[in-house]
Amino acid sequence: MDKILARQRNVHPRKFLNMVKIEKYSKNFRIHVYETGPDAKVTIASLFNYMQDIASDHAEILGFGRDDMLKNKQFWVLSRMYAEIVELPEWKDEIVVTTWPSGLNKIFLTRNFCLTRPDGRPIANATSSWLVVDSQTRRLLRSDRIINFEKLAFQETTSPVRLADKLEWDPENFEIKSRFLIGLNDLDVNLHTNNVNYLKWVNNTYDMEYAQKMRPKSVEINYLAESMFGDEIEVRNGKDNDNTLMHSVFKTDGNREICRARIVWTNDNN
Repeated sequence: MDKILARQRNVHPRKFLNMVKIEKYSKNFRIHVYETGPDAKVTIASLFNYMQDIASDHAEILGFGRDDMLKNKQFWVLSRMYAEIVELPEWKDEIVVTTWPSGLNKIFLTRNFCLTRPDGRPIANATSSWLVVDSQTRRLLRSDRIINFEKLAFQETTSPVRLADKLEWDPENFEIKSRFLIGLNDLDVNLHTNNVNYLKWVNNTYDMEYAQKMRPKSVEINYLAESMFGDEIEVRNGKDNDNTLMHSVFKTDGNREICRARIVWTNDNN
């Protein structure tokens, strides 16, 4: 635990030390039937959608939303996420998602999430690592080059889970499980593939028997490159063991890897 807290500890430039801390932001969600799977429980993709939604809302409140950033010729890029899942709520359940910017980690700006029942029972905890890119040069920006960054003073509260690691493996011998073209429904407002759709693509490679008996225990994902309408995609699967599955998503044009994900599953009935 000490190592986790050390990695999550905020790194503040001296000039930020006297700033007022950012308050956490919470939002209630009701689980709709179209956000659940065959077992009537919320899908992994839906949980990540909730986190993406609240992160966007909070960034706008703080003055760092999409439109604010584009005015300054900058934009956010989600690079990594890691989530530990305690349980999957069901259709019609209410959940509370809380988020807060948590600091700097090397070149990343980090944001944490906590998902609970209304009575406080835990559902999941997650961390995310973000980059800021100059929209004209397409280069990464250091924090001191981000417009109005001096207004941010990070929430001190740490997360009970670690930051996402850089996933490293050789997918050369992974099995190709699916191949398809990116369609209109895969795209976001920036005309790139929505981050959550990579998880949907990965989940679509599972067989029904495995999906019905297993529950996701943790999800770790690295976004390596963008993809767009019409790109041909391959999802390749490998595994460490029966409970830890590894996924590499490739664009077939140039055989370029664009996403990696590791999902650890558990059978609650055992």
